[in-house]
Amino acid sequence: MKWATWENIGVDRMGCAWLILRFIDPNAEFMFVPVGGTPLPEEYELFDIPGARLTHQRGHCTFHTMVREYRLDDPILHRIASIIDEADVVQDVMVEPVAAGLDCLCQGVRRISTDDDMALERGRMLFDALYAQLAAENQA
Repeated sequence: MKWATWENIGVDRMGCAWLILRFIDPNAEFMFVPVGGTPLPEEYELFDIPGARLTHQRGHCTFHTMVREYRLDDPILHRIASIIDEADVVQDVMVEPVAAGLDCLCQGVRRISTDDDMALERGRMLFDALYAQLAAENQA
């Protein structure tokens, strides 16, 4: 499947791309379009773009929307959705201490990457590591 989102990916879009590749579509192809760029590619599944089916909904990040939309019951993914919510969406109450660190790391990955494809690839390791750590904590 082909997927498209805004360029200059951050914590939510980086997390969504990881989620897509790891749990939804391992053969996914990504296109990064300029923010506000139109027309948007019709043959692509859009994500984290206002008006798309897969975007922020009810105060939650796009990652959260994707977990719900694809009925992913993994409790670790629900925890990651909460972390990304706090990192990406203004929250009145913060309960995930790792959220600010994840956001900072994703911003850093973006800065040291020459383009979004590189940032996506480097970000995958961050999310693999986060998933592994949360899974280990869940078993303890």
